[in-house]
Amino acid sequence: MKSYRKELWLATPTRRAYVNITSQVELALAESGIREGMVLVNAMHITASVFINDNESGLHSDFEKWLEKLAPEKPHAQYAHNGYEDNADAHLKRQIMGREVVVAITEGKLDIGPWEQIFYGEYDGKRRKRALIKIIGE
Repeated sequence: MKSYRKELWLATPTRRAYVNITSQVELALAESGIREGMVLVNAMHITASVFINDNESGLHSDFEKWLEKLAPEKPHAQYAHNGYEDNADAHLKRQIMGREVVVAITEGKLDIGPWEQIFYGEYDGKRRKRALIKIIGE
């Protein structure tokens, strides 16, 4: 069995953003030479997520509205975590959206549905952060 590891570095200009990273994962898969196996993609920061969904801007807007209702950014004083930082809402949003995805690899391709795409979700942006791609298989 082979393994391959690659880090993606991302920097969003806004506090919250959704970045389609499917093509970067596909590139890492091609670089790995692995034809059958699994790929793990996970956020390496506690205020970011990786998830699979549709690449549709209305849906991304719906995510934003829904998450803001569940864990509003302001007022910052509503959270016990906030003090030195003001990102408690980002930690909660990450818990809801998830840390990672695992995707099957079949015949050298991501084995995903026709509308599925892999996204990096940022909830406390404006700085560089990492996502990890780990591929195992043959």
